[in-house]
Amino acid sequence: MSLLERLGRQPEEPEQPKPAVTERPEPAILHEPRGPLKPELQPIKARMHSELVALSAATGELGGRGEVRARIASLAEAHLRASGLAVTRRDLDILVESLLDDVLGLGPLEALLADPDITEIMINHPNQIYVERRGRLQVSDVVFDSERQLKLVIDRVVSSVGRRVDESSPMCDARLADGSRVNVIIPPLALRGACMSIRKFSKEKLAATDLVRFRSCTDAMLRFLGASVRARLNIVVSGGTSSGKTTLLNVLSGFILPTERIVTIEDAAELRLMQEHVITMEARPPNIEGTGEVPIRALLRNSLRMRPDRIIVGECRGGEALDMLQAMNTGHEGSMSTVHANTAADAISRLETMVMMAGAELPVRAIQKQIGSSVDLIVQAQRLRGGARRIVSITELTGIERDEVGHQELFTYRQVGVSPEGAAYGYHTATGKVPVHLDQLVASGEDLPLSLFEPAPQPPPEDMY
Repeated sequence: MSLLERLGRQPEEPEQPKPAVTERPEPAILHEPRGPLKPELQPIKARMHSELVALSAATGELGGRGEVRARIASLAEAHLRASGLAVTRRDLDILVESLLDDVLGLGPLEALLADPDITEIMINHPNQIYVERRGRLQVSDVVFDSERQLKLVIDRVVSSVGRRVDESSPMCDARLADGSRVNVIIPPLALRGACMSIRKFSKEKLAATDLVRFRSCTDAMLRFLGASVRARLNIVVSGGTSSGKTTLLNVLSGFILPTERIVTIEDAAELRLMQEHVITMEARPPNIEGTGEVPIRALLRNSLRMRPDRIIVGECRGGEALDMLQAMNTGHEGSMSTVHANTAADAISRLETMVMMAGAELPVRAIQKQIGSSVDLIVQAQRLRGGARRIVSITELTGIERDEVGHQELFTYRQVGVSPEGAAYGYHTATGKVPVHLDQLVASGEDLPLSLFEPAPQPPPEDMY
C-alpha cells in the first residue's frame, strides 16, 4: 500500500515499532516560536511535502486543520519508521507543525504572525529574520528551512492578491488576509536571496482615546484634531517609515460622520475605516504582459464621478498629489492623505515636488498657491528613540507668505532627553499660536476655548514620556 493511500485510511498491516522517541513533557508547539528543523529531517519533510501536494492535487482538498495535522503525524511516523531515525518528541512536533504551516499557512512565519507583541517582520534571507517587538528590533529564533521554502511562502502571499513576482518583475507589494502589508524583493535585485517585509496591523482597531492613553498626543490635541475633521479641514499626515501614519489616518477617519460617503484609494489596501458608507479602491500593477495597469491617479480621477463627500488617499508618492490637491479644492473638503517627510516644512516641499511629477508644467508660484489653498493641517508623526510613536507636531498652513507656503505650528512634542535605556522622553504642549481656521471651526459648531492653545509649563521629569 502506498503512502498516499495510508493518508486516506489506516494501513492494514502488522503493527510495527514506532520511531524511537525520547519522552519529554509535551510542549505547546502550535503557533509558538520554535527552533529550526534538524538537517537530517529535511529530506523527510521534503518527501512528505511532495506527497501532500500530490494528494491535494488528486482530491482537491486535504480537510480541516485538525484532520490535516492527524494525517501529517501519521505520515511522519511512517517515514521515520522507514528511515530508522530516532527523534525526540519535540523534534517530531517541530516536523509536524512545520509541515502543517507550510501546507495551510505561511510556514515558519505563522508563529510570528500569531504573536501580538510583534508589529513588523523583516526577512533578510532564509536564515535571518528580524522582528519589531514593542518598538525594539531583535533577531528572531525562527528561520526558514531553505530558500525554496521562503519562495513558496512568497508565491502564496503574492498570488493571493492576484500579483506575481519573478525575475522579470522582482518587486511586489501585497497584503495578507488580515490586512497586513507585505513587500517582496527577490534576486537579481536582492543579492543575498529573497527578502520580505511584513507590517502587521492590530486585530483591534485603535480608538481616538487610545492615542491619549498611549501618550501619542494630549487630550487637547485630540480635541482639536477631532474638531478639524468634523469641520472638514483638509489634512495631510506626514512622517517617516514606521512612524504610524496609516494608523493615525485610520483614527482620524473615525471622526467623520457616518452619513458621509467616503472613497479610499490605495496602492495596497490597508485602511480599515469604521464607517459603513465606504468605497474602497486599490491600484493595480501591470500584468505579466505589461498591460492592465491602473494607477492611483486614474482611480482618483474616477472617484470624482462617484459623488464622494470625502476622499482619502492612502499615500501620495507622485503625480497623484496634484489630483488630490485639486479634489481638496473643488468641493471635497475634509479629504486626507499621507506623505513621507520628516517635518511639516519637508512635507510642503515634497508636495511641491510631487506636483511637478504630474507633468502639468505649472510654475512654482502656482503650485505653492495650490498647496496653500488646499491643505489646512499637516499632522507630523514620528517614531522616537526607544520605539515610541508620537504626534510630534500639528502645523497649520496659512496661505502664501513671502513667496512660500506659510505655516505655523500649533502643538509640538518637546524632547528633553534620553533615558538610560535609550528611550526618548519629553512632553507635548501648545505653542501659544491661535489657529487662523478657528472661526471656521466655531462656525461649524465646534466649541474650542482659547485656553486649548496656551503653552503648558515643562512638567517634572517623572511626568515626562
